[in-house]
Amino acid sequence: MGPVVLSQAGSVPPLTAEILLVFAIVAVALVLFVLEPLPIDIVALAVLVSLIVLEPWTGVGAETGVGGFASSATLTVLAMFVISEGIRRTGLINMIGDAIAERYGSSQYKQLLAVLGLSGGTAGFINNTPVVAVMIPMVSTLSERTGISPSKLLIPISYTAMLGGMLTLIGTSTNILASDVSARLIGQPFSMFEFTQLGALVLLTGVVYLGTVGPLLIPERIKTGDKLIDEFGMAEYLTEVVVTENSDLVGLTVAQSVAQLNVEGDVIQVIRDERVYTEPLARKEIRPGDILVLRTDQQSVMTFLETEGLELAPDAPVSEDTLDATAEELEPSTNQELVEIVVAPGASILGKTLETLSFRDRYDATVLAIRRGGDVIHARMDERKLRPGDTLLVQASETTVKRFANDRDFIVAQSLTLPDFRSERIPVALGIVGAVVGLAAFEVLPIVVSSLGGIVAMVATGCVKPEEVYQSVDWSVIFLLAGLIPLGVAMERTGAAEWLAAVILLVTAGLSPALVLGLFYLFTALITNLISNNASVVLMIPVAVEAATEIGADPFTFVLAVTFGASTAMLTPIGYQTNLMVYGPGGYKFTDFLRVGAPLQLLLAVVTTVGLLVFWGV
Repeated sequence: MGPVVLSQAGSVPPLTAEILLVFAIVAVALVLFVLEPLPIDIVALAVLVSLIVLEPWTGVGAETGVGGFASSATLTVLAMFVISEGIRRTGLINMIGDAIAERYGSSQYKQLLAVLGLSGGTAGFINNTPVVAVMIPMVSTLSERTGISPSKLLIPISYTAMLGGMLTLIGTSTNILASDVSARLIGQPFSMFEFTQLGALVLLTGVVYLGTVGPLLIPERIKTGDKLIDEFGMAEYLTEVVVTENSDLVGLTVAQSVAQLNVEGDVIQVIRDERVYTEPLARKEIRPGDILVLRTDQQSVMTFLETEGLELAPDAPVSEDTLDATAEELEPSTNQELVEIVVAPGASILGKTLETLSFRDRYDATVLAIRRGGDVIHARMDERKLRPGDTLLVQASETTVKRFANDRDFIVAQSLTLPDFRSERIPVALGIVGAVVGLAAFEVLPIVVSSLGGIVAMVATGCVKPEEVYQSVDWSVIFLLAGLIPLGVAMERTGAAEWLAAVILLVTAGLSPALVLGLFYLFTALITNLISNNASVVLMIPVAVEAATEIGADPFTFVLAVTFGASTAMLTPIGYQTNLMVYGPGGYKFTDFLRVGAPLQLLLAVVTTVGLLVFWGV
């Protein structure tokens, strides 16, 4: 096919008040998505309400607006969260991770390829968030065995999990949403394995790049062999002091003493008669001769040494062995340990502070530091609003660490085997996933029906307990989908998509349809780094369909270009939830994702465009 030639001598439709209004709503939504003064799901609901209220201009009535909640895409995504939870609860991925650590723990190269294969291969059939959540502690174990920095593995794992989602229709919520939009606009939804051949090519390209070029570009932000206390720069913030007979703290509880000290810090441990007391400490009374392990800066230490009747302990520097202690209370002993826990994307505690959460009392754990990307925060931690990907250095008992591991708000970065798994149900859970996929693939049932049936089967067989069903769903994604689906309808009905397509084609006049296809892929890939990938397909697919129709190209090929582009948010840590998950544990800087992801993004632009031309044509 030759260069693009616009109909009507390259004319652009008139810019009506309706189109301008929709663009204004889109512009405000995009700004709010990027700046996040509100959660993105709330922004999506605000978009929905705005479209309905302004129905005379947007063309979206109440029935159409709330229809996103009843959309087959929304219900299918909801079901897949529960089905993925069923697989996670069996511990299957953890068991595979253990096998990888055992078999390939001595070879860095084989280890890298094995973890990339695991993250990419499994992401095609279950949600990639739990896959990456399981692999973060697995990487910690592998790092200890081989000496390879976790930084060298975590970005590749996130990227391959992203690319693995393009193997099947159910690989990501974006695919399911794009299929729904494609069905509405051109009457052609995606089948289960519609683009598996291209997805496999893209995944293979990513694995080869990340296995060869990637290690050369990824910096070693976390040094292997470093203790956690060193990784988080705690040497200057932990001190042992002795309580003298004349100290003002004698007779006070730990909670009262912390309030009286009036400094940024905590009492981490109380050592008395060679016994170590840890959380819960708030009500423990301080006695003369007690040794207090303090978390605070050196200037504050010197201040209250002079004013509170405290003295530096003979062995004032605190080591990791000091904190990995055994608390001997009247109750049975409880082993204490230092662990990293990552605040998960979509966690209920996002936007809250350690103070408002009463974190110490709520979890019986003490936060020593917060790592946000490559920065470590020691001062004013209690006032910092928690963000997705924040990594907390926590001292806690084994029981508390196990609670963290089973809490969907957190990802424990140190252990593979803490949660209580239902390994005896692995065959059942796999059978249910196979049935869901098979029934949809052979068109026995629509994917929305087979996936909802999968929920029933997971609960009926005990793979997922009834109370876990609602906990397993990322409701922010559900509300985001339901809120954005009507926006695509408004783009279509007001002519906004047609107007944008005409402008794009005017700018690209003279280029071949193949190049225009590649530009749609690349532009979608760029904007999805800043806004939700689901928002990207809702905004871009209507425009891509209009552009393809205008130049006489195949609209379905353009839909696929946008769909694939939306799943390559590789330039920033905020572009995709798995990037945020590895941001803190890898100790990365913001620009590390650009350094590694930009060449891969350009490579995939070429590979994907060529693959689309070969498999579907233009």
